Amino acid sequence: MPEGPKTNMPARRRARKRALDVLYQADLRDLPVPGVLDAYVERLESPKPEHLPYTISLVHGVDQNLRRIDETISTYAEGWTLDRMPVVDRNLARIAVYELFYVDEIDDPVAITEAVELARELSTDDSPRFLNGLLGRIADYAPRD
Repeated sequence: MPEGPKTNMPARRRARKRALDVLYQADLRDLPVPGVLDAYVERLESPKPEHLPYTISLVHGVDQNLRRIDETISTYAEGWTLDRMPVVDRNLARIAVYELFYVDEIDDPVAITEAVELARELSTDDSPRFLNGLLGRIADYAPRD
């Protein structure tokens, strides 16, 4: 179903925002990600959004690779621990690192830009700059499989 005139957000950005919603809720409430995702999908009205499969793949990908993703973020987050990061920023970074490492069809600059843009909309004034620097270091220096 084509998107209506009230939204001009690209489909993958909507998918990332939905993935952020799920990961944020699971993180904030310390709940298992799969259960939060299932409940989230169940609450969506029909027809389900066409970008939902990408949302699901992002959430599952982050959840299944969380240890490596978090280790990478911790290594490159100069002066910050994961626990000190705002919950939004922590989960935007997780989504972006997942895309950087595991989603071949997403170019590194796109993954970084999308995280920065969502941070600009949803987080603190300092978050876009913080995420841009963090993700840029990861893209440039982190070893990939």
